[in-house]
Amino acid sequence: MKERLTDAGYALAWAAVRRMPERAADALGRRVADTTWRRRGPAVLQLEANLARVVPDAGPERLRELSRQGMRSYLRYWTESFRLPVWSPERIERGVRVEGIERVTDALDAGRGVVLALPHLANWDLAGAWGTTVLKVPLTTVAERLRPESLYDRFVAHRESLGMEVLPHTGGAALGVLARRLRAGGLVALVADRDLTGSGGEVEFFGETARFPLGPAKLARQTGADLLPASLWYDGPLLRARIHPAVPVPGPEEAATREEAALVMTRRMAARFAEGIAAHPQDWHMLQPFWPRDREARAAARHGGRTRA
Repeated sequence: MKERLTDAGYALAWAAVRRMPERAADALGRRVADTTWRRRGPAVLQLEANLARVVPDAGPERLRELSRQGMRSYLRYWTESFRLPVWSPERIERGVRVEGIERVTDALDAGRGVVLALPHLANWDLAGAWGTTVLKVPLTTVAERLRPESLYDRFVAHRESLGMEVLPHTGGAALGVLARRLRAGGLVALVADRDLTGSGGEVEFFGETARFPLGPAKLARQTGADLLPASLWYDGPLLRARIHPAVPVPGPEEAATREEAALVMTRRMAARFAEGIAAHPQDWHMLQPFWPRDREARAAARHGGRTRA
């Protein structure tokens, strides 16, 4: 029953926001964000805990303001995403500015694949829609499986309607498909600042150890594709993006094995992510425990203050 209600709620919001005038939808998103922020629920408190690492010199008032802006940014992502299927290519082009896009197009024109790696900044769905509708470049991505399954299917259908090929995160088949797309000179876009498998590599991220997925680096190294980190942020009505230079594949003097090479590349990717997040912390949509210390604290709370043996 809970899953059915969740899916019905998303379906209702999707339909209602899509039909609203844009200004009204934006205003509704801000109201929902502000109401959620004032309630100070677990997601808002976790967002502030994450932002405290990103902006370590921020006092309580500054953190509260950042989290308020963060919730508005997060609801803007949802509002825009709900409306994207009815936006024209001209509306998408008008709302996006990209720096360094030649790093993508030059590689694709040369027949090399591209792994475009992004953190959860601003609106990665809008950035993908810009690529497929304005650049007219086919794009393959991966989606985290959601519960209920009908909600996951809804998200997949939404992204496919924007011209993206969407593969499920679970299961080993996705990696093989991604590798084939890259060897054929295609574009793969991956949101890569959360390790969903528990097998990621350790990186230093804002002064603490975090785990990042090694998949983007491994795919780039194995297929000869360019690994291009990207940053996104909101600038008034615009979504802005910056494509950073390609992460180089380390030589044997830096990494003796494939795993070590992937880890070195992932750490360099994470450093570019950190630059983008530090510059625009209010647009980092990380409302979940991100660092292991926070995840362990939440697990302990669920088990009466005891960690599992």
